[in-house]
Amino acid sequence: MWFRTTSPSDTRNFAAALARVIRSGDTVVLTGEMGSGKTVFAQGIGAALGITEPMTSPTFTLVNTYDCGDFTVHHADLYRLDRTVEVADLALSELAEFSGVVLIEWGEAAIDEIVDYLEVHIDVEIDDDEGELREFTFDTVGPSWDRRRGMLSTALEAWS
Repeated sequence: MWFRTTSPSDTRNFAAALARVIRSGDTVVLTGEMGSGKTVFAQGIGAALGITEPMTSPTFTLVNTYDCGDFTVHHADLYRLDRTVEVADLALSELAEFSGVVLIEWGEAAIDEIVDYLEVHIDVEIDDDEGELREFTFDTVGPSWDRRRGMLSTALEAWS
């Protein structure tokens, strides 16, 4: 399943539609090239989940944590990590399991460490008429996300 957005605000609204399906214990892996909109997408999810403070990319801190009232959102950026050992030391799957939702930018390095996640891949496309577009594809991995694939489709199609 794939979708397209035409602006940062459009991307945030689209991410908010996805947030309706997210629950405590979930991991969302965001992949795509530099500047594709991973942080903007994470901001849209965070705002929809109740984060009121500004969400910034945790490139140098690795993980920023936000309180949403009912649970915690951990926003990770693995861009600077290139060894599986470094990723394992972050214990990202444990963060999701015990304290909330984990959003992982540059999550390709973490995929071997996580058994249940939603992968959101973002591509940038240049259109002569519409300018810079973001194209989103989704892949459910693991039993929790596989069971919610229909709910995910419904939430995202309602957005479009």
